[in-house]
Amino acid sequence: MIGKINKLNFKSLLILNTFALLITSYFFNNYLLIGVFTLFFFISLLTTKNGLEIIRKLNLLQNIRTEGPANHYMKSDTPTMGGIFMIVPFLIFLTLITINLGSLKLFLTLLTIFGFFITGFLDDYISIKNKENKGLKTKEKFILQSIISIIFISLAYEKNLINPLITVSDSWGIDMNIFILPISFLVLVGISNSVNLTDGLDGLAAGCSGIVFYGLGTEILMKEQQELFVFSILCYSMSGICLGFLKFNSYPAKIFMGDTGSLSIGAILGSIALLTDSIFTLSIFSGIFIIESLSVIIQVGFFKITKKLFHRGKRIFLMAPLHHHFELKGVKEQKIVENFWKINILLIILGIVLKINL
Repeated sequence: MIGKINKLNFKSLLILNTFALLITSYFFNNYLLIGVFTLFFFISLLTTKNGLEIIRKLNLLQNIRTEGPANHYMKSDTPTMGGIFMIVPFLIFLTLITINLGSLKLFLTLLTIFGFFITGFLDDYISIKNKENKGLKTKEKFILQSIISIIFISLAYEKNLINPLITVSDSWGIDMNIFILPISFLVLVGISNSVNLTDGLDGLAAGCSGIVFYGLGTEILMKEQQELFVFSILCYSMSGICLGFLKFNSYPAKIFMGDTGSLSIGAILGSIALLTDSIFTLSIFSGIFIIESLSVIIQVGFFKITKKLFHRGKRIFLMAPLHHHFELKGVKEQKIVENFWKINILLIILGIVLKINL
């Protein structure tokens, strides 16, 4: 086991995640957890494998942006929009649960994820149709995300489904009052775009997402609130889906998830965190996504400021997001992804330890 963890790849990550879930199932005396993960892992394997052939026949192939690293040109014409085969099974599962339980929380979650799914789908489709790595304009994408997020947050806040107290531990939290509204918007839109920015190397976003969903599902279980149990189940199902997809998305990737997948994954994480009062913990678990996003913000901001001051823009990183900086430094793609996965695992451990001890 130790040898496998030292060199983290798809198989060892799957073993590690499954082992962690077995321990979690044993600790909480509920083997439905590992069952849901396993079921959706195999569903994801089957849908992605069969979907890969459909995408090839439909000629839905990736266009590589010209300003990216030169070695990425070999990835041109790789099947994309694989997020369809990740998110559709999840949406079907969520719809069945929502109908069965009649929960407003689940209904709002369903509508929000579907909205982000359609936004990502449109972005990918337009990009493929135009035969260049440009789909929806940045403003158009942001407006769609904003409309969906505002509807979700407004309805959830009105029905007291979002707690204005950001819980840090069982003993204390931070009362944000009305400021929970912009914070909720930042969480939902921010994490969605952060996952999207992270999806730039084979297996990076899918692997990190699988890890984060396990962490979030476990943190929700630790709250010991029966009404939140279903959200833990949803997290474990998505963890299985992400790792099933990773089988075909790890280096060298046979398929990309596209915005269809990455925007939806971020929306699932954000909406569940808001409705289960897990904002603080998610901010730790999603450290990789946040750092990747911050690297872009810092790079763009520093460039604009220096251009205004010195009439020539300067850069902090060789390229943003951060994973491209390491690529241009000569680090192999597989090694970058492996190290980011390892950091993400440590962040999950940190978040759970803090939850127990604070």
